[in-house]
Amino acid sequence: MAVPLLRVAARNGAPLRPERGYVLYWMIAARRTRWNFALEHAVDSAVRLGKRLVVLEALRCDYPWASDRLHQFVLDGMADNAVRLSAAGVAYLPYVEPQPNAGKGLLRALARDACLVVTDEFPCFFLPRMVEAAARQLDVRLETVDGNGLLPLRDADHAFPSAYALRRHLQKTLPAHLDDVPEADPLNVQELTRDASIPAVADRWPSARGALAALPIDHTIEPVAGTRGGERAGRAVLEDFVDRKLARYGDDRNQPEIDATSGLSPYLHFGHVSVHEVLMAVASREGWTAGNLGTSTAGHRAGWWGMSASAEAFLDQVVTWREVGYNFCRQRTDFDRFESLPDWAKTTLVRHAADPRPVVYDLDSFATSRTHDPLWNAAQTQLVREGRIHNYLRMLWGKKILEWTRSPETALDVMTELNNRYALDGRNPNSYSGIFWVLGRYDRPWGPERPIFGTVRYMSSENTARKMNVKGYLRRFGPGRLPL
Repeated sequence: MAVPLLRVAARNGAPLRPERGYVLYWMIAARRTRWNFALEHAVDSAVRLGKRLVVLEALRCDYPWASDRLHQFVLDGMADNAVRLSAAGVAYLPYVEPQPNAGKGLLRALARDACLVVTDEFPCFFLPRMVEAAARQLDVRLETVDGNGLLPLRDADHAFPSAYALRRHLQKTLPAHLDDVPEADPLNVQELTRDASIPAVADRWPSARGALAALPIDHTIEPVAGTRGGERAGRAVLEDFVDRKLARYGDDRNQPEIDATSGLSPYLHFGHVSVHEVLMAVASREGWTAGNLGTSTAGHRAGWWGMSASAEAFLDQVVTWREVGYNFCRQRTDFDRFESLPDWAKTTLVRHAADPRPVVYDLDSFATSRTHDPLWNAAQTQLVREGRIHNYLRMLWGKKILEWTRSPETALDVMTELNNRYALDGRNPNSYSGIFWVLGRYDRPWGPERPIFGTVRYMSSENTARKMNVKGYLRRFGPGRLPL
């Protein structure tokens, strides 16, 4: 089955060049060999043109927040991809840039013998600008393929103001897209020409070899102990979640001391796991088919999928809440700017920007967990140590940063810096949704009006500690006593 046309877009006016030697897949966001619309489209194009396939997966060393943590996660995935593509007889060039700008010209050189260049569409971080620049430089057609979510990004022509608004849209339009699922193994195509030789021109761009220590990246942010990136690890995490945790997700996911969350965010962010594969795994566990879908389009969080309460709660997170962020980044180039907040949130935060703060911390104090609040410190310690914060405590973490910085703009800068520096799932539309939710995006005004927050939703460590058991969490992530 061909990749849906709504997911494929030409990014330049250059022609196909069928007289050339191969189809080039420039893997930049969907870093996997399974359930990958872009790889599937590249394979289909190679078969149609009677050419072989070459895959370039590059890792720059000068991207924002480049560190041992992020690099190692990607390198793990490259190792998985090398095994799979080699076994399939497909040429694979995993290029790790040794110095800034060392990889300049590699894509253009490879594209000179390409009939077509296919790459991933990703609406966030530096990737849209990188693809636009490449499209201008290439003399061959460049196509992007959207494999980001269940709903194609081009299905909507505006940014949704709330998860509720997107949920209503999903309930109206998603059924028409649910049959459009990527192939579980797009490499399993008999007609594909098998030739794993790397184009000779790539020899001019030697890849970095050896340890991370030799690369010009941040070595103070270490890889997360016991956490491996890549397709194999991501599939194992998905299997474990569906087998052991899915049934109790609805009841336990907001309890920091109970390991009931999926752990899939980093693998979804780096493209090691597809959301379509996630849906299929949940559907298989639930004995579900698309015929179970409800008919209501009222935007209710429960009941529409026709699954168990826990499965529906999980899908609301991995589909609705994840994809509302992708939609926003696709529609708004200012998705990471204070100005992108809804008018009511900007107005109330600016009105209270000069309010006295109970305490003000600088970036270093936040980064090193040196605040007066043991629960906040524990959340930040988890972020530094594990590259994540428990879902509920991440909201509290952001609200306290808003309260303890000199202005809402400063709070945004601090949240962005800490999240993107330490979180494995940072630099992603979904993580920007979380950051901006703290400031009012996807939310509504809340009374009573308070100092600093105005009518933006308020949260406190004291209320959090009363609502859930955090004693074990505090013991695990740092010394301190419960907030009074």
